[in-house]
Amino acid sequence: MGVFEWLRLIVGCLFLLIGLVIFFTEIFGVFHFRYVLNRMHATAMGDTLGISSCMIGLMIFSGWNYTTLKLLLIVVFLWLASPVSSHVLARLEVATNENLGAHCTVYPELKTLEDELTGGETK
Repeated sequence: MGVFEWLRLIVGCLFLLIGLVIFFTEIFGVFHFRYVLNRMHATAMGDTLGISSCMIGLMIFSGWNYTTLKLLLIVVFLWLASPVSSHVLARLEVATNENLGAHCTVYPELKTLEDELTGGETK
C-alpha cells in the first residue's frame, strides 16, 4: 500500500469513528433527557451529523466513482430532510401539549408577551 492509500484509510476511519461517537452521544441523550423536545433535539442532531460523518468516511473508502456520488446524494437528502421533519414534529408537540409550561421555563414568558401583543384577547 502506498502513502495515499494509507492516508485514505486513516481519514476514512477517523470519519467513521467520529460518526460512532456522535451516535453514542445521541443514544445517551435519548435515554438521559426526560422531555420529548430535548430527546428529539438529541436524535435530530445525532442523525444529521452521525450519518453524514459515516457516509463521508464511506465515500473516502470508496474512492471517486458512482457509489461516492450516490452516497453524496444521500448525505444531501438527509441534511435537508432531517431538520425539516424534526421542526414539524416539534411544532406539533408545542401545539398539542397542554402542560408545556411544566417543561419549559421560557413558555410562560412567551405567553405573557403574546397576551401583551394581542391586547389580552384569547382565541
